[in-house]
Amino acid sequence: MRIALAEDEALFRQGLGSLLRASGHDIVVSAVDADELLAQVPAARPDLVITDIRMPPTHTSEGLAAAIRIRQLMPDVAVVLLSHHVDAQGTVELLTAGRRRIGYLLKQRVLDFEMFNGVLERVQAGESVIDPEVVSDALAARRERRAVDSLTPRRLDVLTLMAQGYSNARIARELVVTEAAVARNIALIFETLDLPQDPDIHRRVLAVIEYLNR
Repeated sequence: MRIALAEDEALFRQGLGSLLRASGHDIVVSAVDADELLAQVPAARPDLVITDIRMPPTHTSEGLAAAIRIRQLMPDVAVVLLSHHVDAQGTVELLTAGRRRIGYLLKQRVLDFEMFNGVLERVQAGESVIDPEVVSDALAARRERRAVDSLTPRRLDVLTLMAQGYSNARIARELVVTEAAVARNIALIFETLDLPQDPDIHRRVLAVIEYLNR
């Protein structure tokens, strides 16, 4: 399998690369950050991309953003995300970019390399494999946020239009209100759904998912 590997921790990147080569894989990209990954992947044409979610410069979601961009440019490339911590939002955003050939594992799973290598092969073959701990946290968060039904009719109208992909300006035109009023309602929707500001969370996406799953 031709693999592109992106990881800013040198020892982890080198160690994982060695294990992958020993298992017969070809490392066609070994990148230290998301920019390098994005620059090299188009020419390297890997079968699968392995990337850490959090990489320089901000160590928030650069790897996730790169994975989403790669799937947009190369829909058939398999992607496996790695993270030190559970980041259920990462799963949500990547799934919106394509529901097949996606893996999401905590880095500790690499310690069982036979299992990890099996996941790579399954994802490359067409499956999606999400770490059980990530799934558990995502379901727990969903159970805790069943607040959509408590939204006022106006805020539910706003959320309904958000779910259709409308911008704030379009929502304002549809409801014949100001954009400022739409922004206030969206802020209150986030508050009701307990979606605080967080650089790792796309609140608009999560709010729409809560609406669709209500």
